[in-house]
Amino acid sequence: MTSESKASGLTRRGFMGVAGTAAAATLLAACTPGGGSSSSGAKPIKFWNMPWGAPTAFPNEDKAIVAAYKPKKGLPTVTYQQIQWANFTQTFTTAVAANTNPSVSSGGGTTAFLFEKQGKIHYADNVIAKEWASNGIKDDFLPGLLDTMKTANGYAAVPYNLDMRLYWYNKQLMDKAGASLPTTWDEFEAACKALKKIGVYGYGTYSGAGAFTGGHTLVAHMINNGGGLFDKDQNVDVVTDANIQAMEWVLGLVKNGYVDPRSATYTSANAYSQMNAGKFGMIWDGAGTPANVNASVASNLVVGDPLVGPSGQKGALYFPNNIFMFKNTTSVEGSEAFLNYYYQNMKTLWTKKTGIGLPPLKSIAKEAYADDPQATKIIETWQPISKTWGAPGQNTVFYNVTKVDGTQPMIAFAQSILGGNTTAKAALTTLQSALESA
Repeated sequence: MTSESKASGLTRRGFMGVAGTAAAATLLAACTPGGGSSSSGAKPIKFWNMPWGAPTAFPNEDKAIVAAYKPKKGLPTVTYQQIQWANFTQTFTTAVAANTNPSVSSGGGTTAFLFEKQGKIHYADNVIAKEWASNGIKDDFLPGLLDTMKTANGYAAVPYNLDMRLYWYNKQLMDKAGASLPTTWDEFEAACKALKKIGVYGYGTYSGAGAFTGGHTLVAHMINNGGGLFDKDQNVDVVTDANIQAMEWVLGLVKNGYVDPRSATYTSANAYSQMNAGKFGMIWDGAGTPANVNASVASNLVVGDPLVGPSGQKGALYFPNNIFMFKNTTSVEGSEAFLNYYYQNMKTLWTKKTGIGLPPLKSIAKEAYADDPQATKIIETWQPISKTWGAPGQNTVFYNVTKVDGTQPMIAFAQSILGGNTTAKAALTTLQSALESA
C-alpha cells in the first residue's frame, strides 16, 4: 500500500496475501492501561491499534486517549498495544488461533472481514443502535460511509480513517502549459497533451515494488465509468464494457506519451522525485501527497475536480480503514463501552495533526480542516462520489476483496496496462482468470 503522507507512514488496508506466511511482528508501545479501575474483577480488555500517523505524535496521543478512559463500575479497564505493519496479518491470525487476540482493534482495511468469515467478529450493531443513534455519532459519519462496513449478519466493523484515490495538479506547471483544468476524461487528455509540449507527464502514477497506487487508480477509472471488479453477489466480474472502455482510455494515454514509461516500475519515492523535478504535472495519489514532496512543489498542488466519465458518471475508489471487536473478549459490554468512548474522544488525533488519514466523522473534518481548503475539498467533493472495492455490485467491503487488495494479480494487471504492451480486454481477461484462481 502507499503512504498516506510522510507523517502517517504506511497506510495499509489488505496485505493479506503478502503477509500470510511471514513471521509475527514485534509488538510495540506495550500495555498502556486505561484510567479508572474495574470492580468486577474482569481482566482488562486489550485495544490494538496500527501506526496510522507520525511515529511519535500519533501513538502518544492515541495512548493518552486510552489512558483517560474511566470505565463505568463493573466494567474492565483497557490496555493499549501498537502493532507494526510488518507481518501484521500473521500477528492477528496467530493471536486469534491462541485466543490471545485483542477485544477491540484496528488492522488492515479488510482484516475484520477475514475474521468475520471465520465467525470471530462481534458485530457493532448494538453500539450503533443504542449508543450512536442517541449520542449523534451514527448521523455524524460521512455520506454512505457507515454502511460500507455492513455485512449480511451485521456491522463487522466501523469506519475509522479514510484513504482516498484522487488527483492533484501542479498549478504552476498547468499555467506554464496553458492547460485548462479538466472536468471530463477528454479534458484530462487535453491537459496531458498541453503538458507534454513542455516536457511534462500529465498522468502521474506508480506501480513498482511495494507501490499499489497504480492499480488502485485503474480501478478508480473503472468505477468512474460505472464499472469495477465485483457483481452484486460479490463475485469477481472484471471483463465488462465499462472496464474495457476505461482501460482503453488509459492505454491511449500511455500510447500518446502522457504517462512516464517507467511508471510501472516506480516506487512512491520515485514518483515524488518526479514531482519534485517538475516532471509530473498531475498525479493520481492519496490525500497526503503534499506532505511527500518539497515545499515549493507542495505550495503549487491543488486537488482536482472529480472527472465525469464517458458514462456520464463521477466516481472514485476509497478505502475505509476501520475498527472492530472480537467475540473472544473478557467483557462484551466492556468492548462496546470502550468503542463508544473512543469515538467520542478520538478527534484530537486529527485536530492535533498526528498524521492519521482522513476522519470518518463530519464534525471532526469540519474542525480539523477549518483552515485547509484542499482537505475540505476532498471530504466535500471526492468522498461522496467514492466507492469501495465492492463496486459496482455493492458499495461495501467483504471477504472476496482480499483477492484484489495488494495482491499479485492486481500488481501484474497494473504493470501490464502502464507498460502499454497489451489490449484492455486481454489484460482484464488475464486478471479475471487470476482472481478466480486466487
